Amino acid sequence: MLGTVLAGCGDMGRFQTAAAPPAVAMPKPKPAVAQTPATEKEHERILASYGGTYDDPRLESLVTKTVDRLVAASDRPDQGYRVTILNSGAVNAFALPNGQLYVTRGLLALASDTSELSSVLSHEMAHVLSKHAAMREDQARQAAIVTRVVTDMSNDPDLTALALAKTKLTMASFSRNQEFEADGIGVGISAKAHFDPYGAARFLSAMERNAELKAGKTSSLDPRAQDFTSSHPATPERVQNAQTIARQYVAPEGGERDRESYLAAIDNLVYGEDPSEGFVRGRRFLHPKLGFTFQAPDNFTLDNTAQAVIGVRDGGSQAMRFDVVRVPAEQSLGDYLNSGWMEGVEKASTEDITINGFPAASATAKGDQWQFKVYALRFGSDVYRFIFAARQKSTESERNARETVNSFRRLTLDEIQAARPLRIKVITVQPGDTVESLSHRMAGVDHPAERFRVLNGLDRNAQVKVRDRVKVVAD
Repeated sequence: MLGTVLAGCGDMGRFQTAAAPPAVAMPKPKPAVAQTPATEKEHERILASYGGTYDDPRLESLVTKTVDRLVAASDRPDQGYRVTILNSGAVNAFALPNGQLYVTRGLLALASDTSELSSVLSHEMAHVLSKHAAMREDQARQAAIVTRVVTDMSNDPDLTALALAKTKLTMASFSRNQEFEADGIGVGISAKAHFDPYGAARFLSAMERNAELKAGKTSSLDPRAQDFTSSHPATPERVQNAQTIARQYVAPEGGERDRESYLAAIDNLVYGEDPSEGFVRGRRFLHPKLGFTFQAPDNFTLDNTAQAVIGVRDGGSQAMRFDVVRVPAEQSLGDYLNSGWMEGVEKASTEDITINGFPAASATAKGDQWQFKVYALRFGSDVYRFIFAARQKSTESERNARETVNSFRRLTLDEIQAARPLRIKVITVQPGDTVESLSHRMAGVDHPAERFRVLNGLDRNAQVKVRDRVKVVAD
């Protein structure tokens, strides 16, 4: 949806007629979003970190109409907005000071109706209107300086371990007071636009439950997997506050939810990772577009980040990073490992090897806190790098590294054709269906029953009703 200006106009759709001849007043043009080199650069950086744009005309139309209604109901209908749907399974939304709003397809999958979407969009608009986004940009600029220092020093092996998935995108958090202020303004805008203002409390609760399902995973390492709760904590206090504000406008069940239109728009939405960028299934990473796969060791959790595939062992005593690097065709892989990109490499340990028919090289490196085993593998014209880090070198850590690298292989044609994305499917509850039976139809997700409940806004003990429309994840 890149480049589409979304804003609203209070006169949209109103027609004025003169006595003779009849004339139709043209709607006012939508306010433009002010572009500067800095905002354009930030926009490109966000796209690069969140998988680019997600193009879906039905979704774009839904978001456009929702924003138009909210802008028309706000105190600043002259403020322009441009919304980009990001191709990320994370549950996230944020704003730049000039009115550029971002919402991930992961957030759209979690929301259950248009009023919940409106609560997110109006909350982000409130940050823009209250100048919070401008304050946060200053904080982010300062944080980026620190990030750059760490990145520039990443040839230090200990810092490499600490920054195994260091991202170049830093979104500073809003303060508690800023969040409460944005909640208040956002709920008010949604109510004035005749959306159900209780959508904010429902969606905050859904985010909190979604975050609980992800607890213990390494997703905080990747901006694409950082949820809204990272920068917008969905505390019980915020949920209660949002409900209290909503009561000032309308009684419960009094506003428009627009559930049917919303579910129609998100039917067939890609869920989770996009296979075209490579994806994780359990401990296996597959990249059908590039044609390879490998499997992480037992007790490792894999995350596909914007910069690398990151694996962390339960407890954090071992970690791994898989990425692609530029190595000239004429340079040997052993020479590359010893070229100085990482300090502490023991040159005597460098060894030329073959892995499943692919030329490769390995070496060990030492830091004060971490021990490393590093592999470089040439696959076609690309060179892939495995970096394994262990607090203490052990038989297990050596075996984990060796077995992971040895699992690297080409995907078969059947595997490539079968690597379809997971999608949200909207179905109608039939007689005899239960949460448990419907969750068994969920593909490729962990905790299917809990995830089904979270996706459909069902409390822990709630049951589905015949003829209800519900979301399932299918391949």
